[in-house]
Amino acid sequence: MNKDVASGNGTSTLGNLALGLTLLAFGLGGTGVIDNVAAADAAGLATWVGGVALFLVGLLALRAGSTGDGTAFAALGAFWFTWGTGVGGGGSADAAGLFLLLWALLALTLTLAASGGGVFGQGVYGLLFVALLLSGIAALAGNEGLGKAGGWVAALAGLAAWYGATAAVAGWPTALGRASGGSTAAAA
Repeated sequence: MNKDVASGNGTSTLGNLALGLTLLAFGLGGTGVIDNVAAADAAGLATWVGGVALFLVGLLALRAGSTGDGTAFAALGAFWFTWGTGVGGGGSADAAGLFLLLWALLALTLTLAASGGGVFGQGVYGLLFVALLLSGIAALAGNEGLGKAGGWVAALAGLAAWYGATAAVAGWPTALGRASGGSTAAAA
C-alpha cells in the first residue's frame, strides 16, 4: 500500500470516527452557529459514542498491543463519559473550567506522544488541546467569545479525526508531500 494513503487498523479507525463525531457535535454546539443548540446538547452522544464506545475501542487497542491508540482512546473515553454525564449537573463555571483545563493536559500529553504519528494523529490531539484550553479559560473567565473559539477549534479537530478515519477506510491520501516546484501539496 502506498505510504501516503491511510492504512489505519480497525480500532484506530473506529476510535477516530467516534472521536470525530463527538468533537464535531461538541464543537458545533459550542460555536452557537445552530440556533438553540449548545455544547451541552451533545451530552448523549458524548456519553455513549465518545465515552463508552471510545473507552471500549481503547481497551481493544490495548489488548491488541497498540499502547498509543489504547491509551488515547481509553483516556478520551473516560473524559467524554465524565463530561457527558456531568454536564448540566449544577456545578459551578469555575469547576467546569478547571475540569476542561485538567483534561487539556491529557490532550497535550497525547499531542506530544503522537509526534511520530503524522498530521492526523498529532494534529487532532493538538487541536483538541487548544479547544479544551480555550473552553476552560472561557468558563473560568465567563468569556463567551473564547468559548465560541474553543467550539470552532473542537469542530475542526472533529473534522480532522473524521477525515483521517474515513481516509483509512476509503484509501484516501493523508500525507502531505513535496510538489515538484518545492511547495507543499497534498499527496495523491
